[in-house]
Formats: sequence, C-alpha cells, structure tokens
Amino acid sequence: MSDEAGIFARESAYLDRYVQFGEAQGRVISVSFPREPPDDAGDDHPLLDRIEAYLEGATADFDDVTVALTVPTDQRTVLEAVREIPYGENANCGQLARMAGLDSDDSDDVRLVRTALAENPAPLLIPDHRVRDGPSGAPAEVEQRLRSLEQL
Repeated sequence: MSDEAGIFARESAYLDRYVQFGEAQGRVISVSFPREPPDDAGDDHPLLDRIEAYLEGATADFDDVTVALTVPTDQRTVLEAVREIPYGENANCGQLARMAGLDSDDSDDVRLVRTALAENPAPLLIPDHRVRDGPSGAPAEVEQRLRSLEQL
C-alpha cells in the first residue's frame, strides 16, 4: 500500500459490479461493491490489480494488506480471526468464535461473531465469505460469487 489517500474502484465482470475501496495513510478503511463508483474514484492501484487477478481465479489471501479497523475491540478480535481462514477453506460461526478466543456455546459470544461479520467494513480483504453460516459485510450476491470462486 502507498501513502495515497482516496477512493479507488474497478469494474469486475465476474461480480457484475465494481470493487471499491477507500484508503488513507496506506491503510484500507473500507471495501464495497457499488453498481457505479463515484466520479472521482481512481482506477489505477496495485491492490485493484491484485483483486482483479483474484476475481479471475488467482489464489489470494490479502493477509499482507493493512486494514484500518475502526470497530470495537471485541469485533476487531473476531475480524482478525477471519483473516486466518485460508483461501479455499471455511469455518462456521462456532469455530470462528473459538478462533477469536470466545465461547461458542455462549449466545452473547455467538451474537458478537455474527455482528462483527455483518458490520465487516472490508469484505473480501477480511474474507467473511469463508464463514459458511454467518452474515457478510458484502451484498449477498457478491458473497455467493466469492464463495463460488473459492469453491466453498
């Protein structure tokens, strides 16, 4: 990542929409999948090249991309655990809870996991599509295409 700041977007034929991310101080602050990006979005960025390759079938985990998580600490712990699920593998909410040091039998802990997944500010980079029984920060059709891409 660079020290650039801004919004970057590129159209994905596979997703049938754009992949867009916001970056500040070399950190990704958000990822979204709009039908149309803002007029001032740039389309030339090394991360967009990597995402495009991934969407064309290249194996990628994006674990080296710095994501600035501005979420509560307990949600951060869950989202950091999601990043540990390798490409092409998946987990369920109970397994993710245990990976995050939570009690998978505690309804409050499972609710926390589901909330963190639903409010994920950077789906794809934080691959919540690899959690098979949880919500995603991405639109449902994007989540399903990402799951399909990784044969999950």
